Amino acid sequence: MAGKLDGKKVAILVTDGFEQVEMTEPRKALDDAGAETVLVSPKDGKVKGWQHTDWGDEFPVDRPLASARADDFDALLLPGGVMNPDHLRQDASAVSFVRDFFEARKPVAAICHGPWMLVEAGVVKGRKVTSFPSIQTDLKNAGANWVDQEVVTDQGLVTSRNPDDIPAFNRKMVEEFAEGRHDRQHA
Repeated sequence: MAGKLDGKKVAILVTDGFEQVEMTEPRKALDDAGAETVLVSPKDGKVKGWQHTDWGDEFPVDRPLASARADDFDALLLPGGVMNPDHLRQDASAVSFVRDFFEARKPVAAICHGPWMLVEAGVVKGRKVTSFPSIQTDLKNAGANWVDQEVVTDQGLVTSRNPDDIPAFNRKMVEEFAEGRHDRQHA
């Protein structure tokens, strides 16, 4: 995968409580493919990961959400964890940040509970997606075609269910991010 994403800048939107492996493993895949990854958060300083049932490691925030714009990036990664997207979806600037990627037709990858942000941003209507099973009703109610598959792609949107899906998620994410902007069907 080395070099597929040379010159691409990818935002990773998180706050405290993101499932750590759903940020670190995809970030490593993006870095290994040549992307510049930028941890974006409404929190200043550091954010804390979650490892299954307990707090994980702290990671430095590379750019505060207040000074981040979708125009500054080529793609967006939304890790899951229950707390992370639940808090982010209550932050109007985080929701706008996500929506801006879709309006610019830039690729987005979301795993586990990460697609909650897609519901809040109003960007899943008519799209085929997957997620952690507990949020499938939210996605269906928002107009998505939810399926139980390891990884799903739909016009530059990559979604997966859980950490077990990370290898397939990473492959498709790098592929879609390398393709860049996509034509979207607007619902």
